[in-house]
Amino acid sequence: MAQALGYVTKTENGAYEGTLAMMSLKKRIRIQPNRAKESDAQPDFRVYTEDRVEIGGGWNRTGKTSGNAYVSLTFAAPEFGPHKIYANLGRAAGQDDEDVMAILWNPN
Repeated sequence: MAQALGYVTKTENGAYEGTLAMMSLKKRIRIQPNRAKESDAQPDFRVYTEDRVEIGGGWNRTGKTSGNAYVSLTFAAPEFGPHKIYANLGRAAGQDDEDVMAILWNPN
């Protein structure tokens, strides 16, 4: 079962702003479009903390079954230990606002 690691709201310029919250970490974050992207290997988004520290990236993806677009996120920082955290942006449960997204982590 997916677990929400935080929530973000889409802004007018295509970025997302909100909070990433885990057991030992709670930070305001910004998922910002990567306007300097030059190849498919580079992320479509860069993830920054409120302190302007880059902690991850995001890639635009399309669901194989649903055909729906989503953003796949990867987080990496010393606070997370030696492993990366993989998550997706998805509709926040109980939200009518399409711009409010959950950062969903599925440990399976």
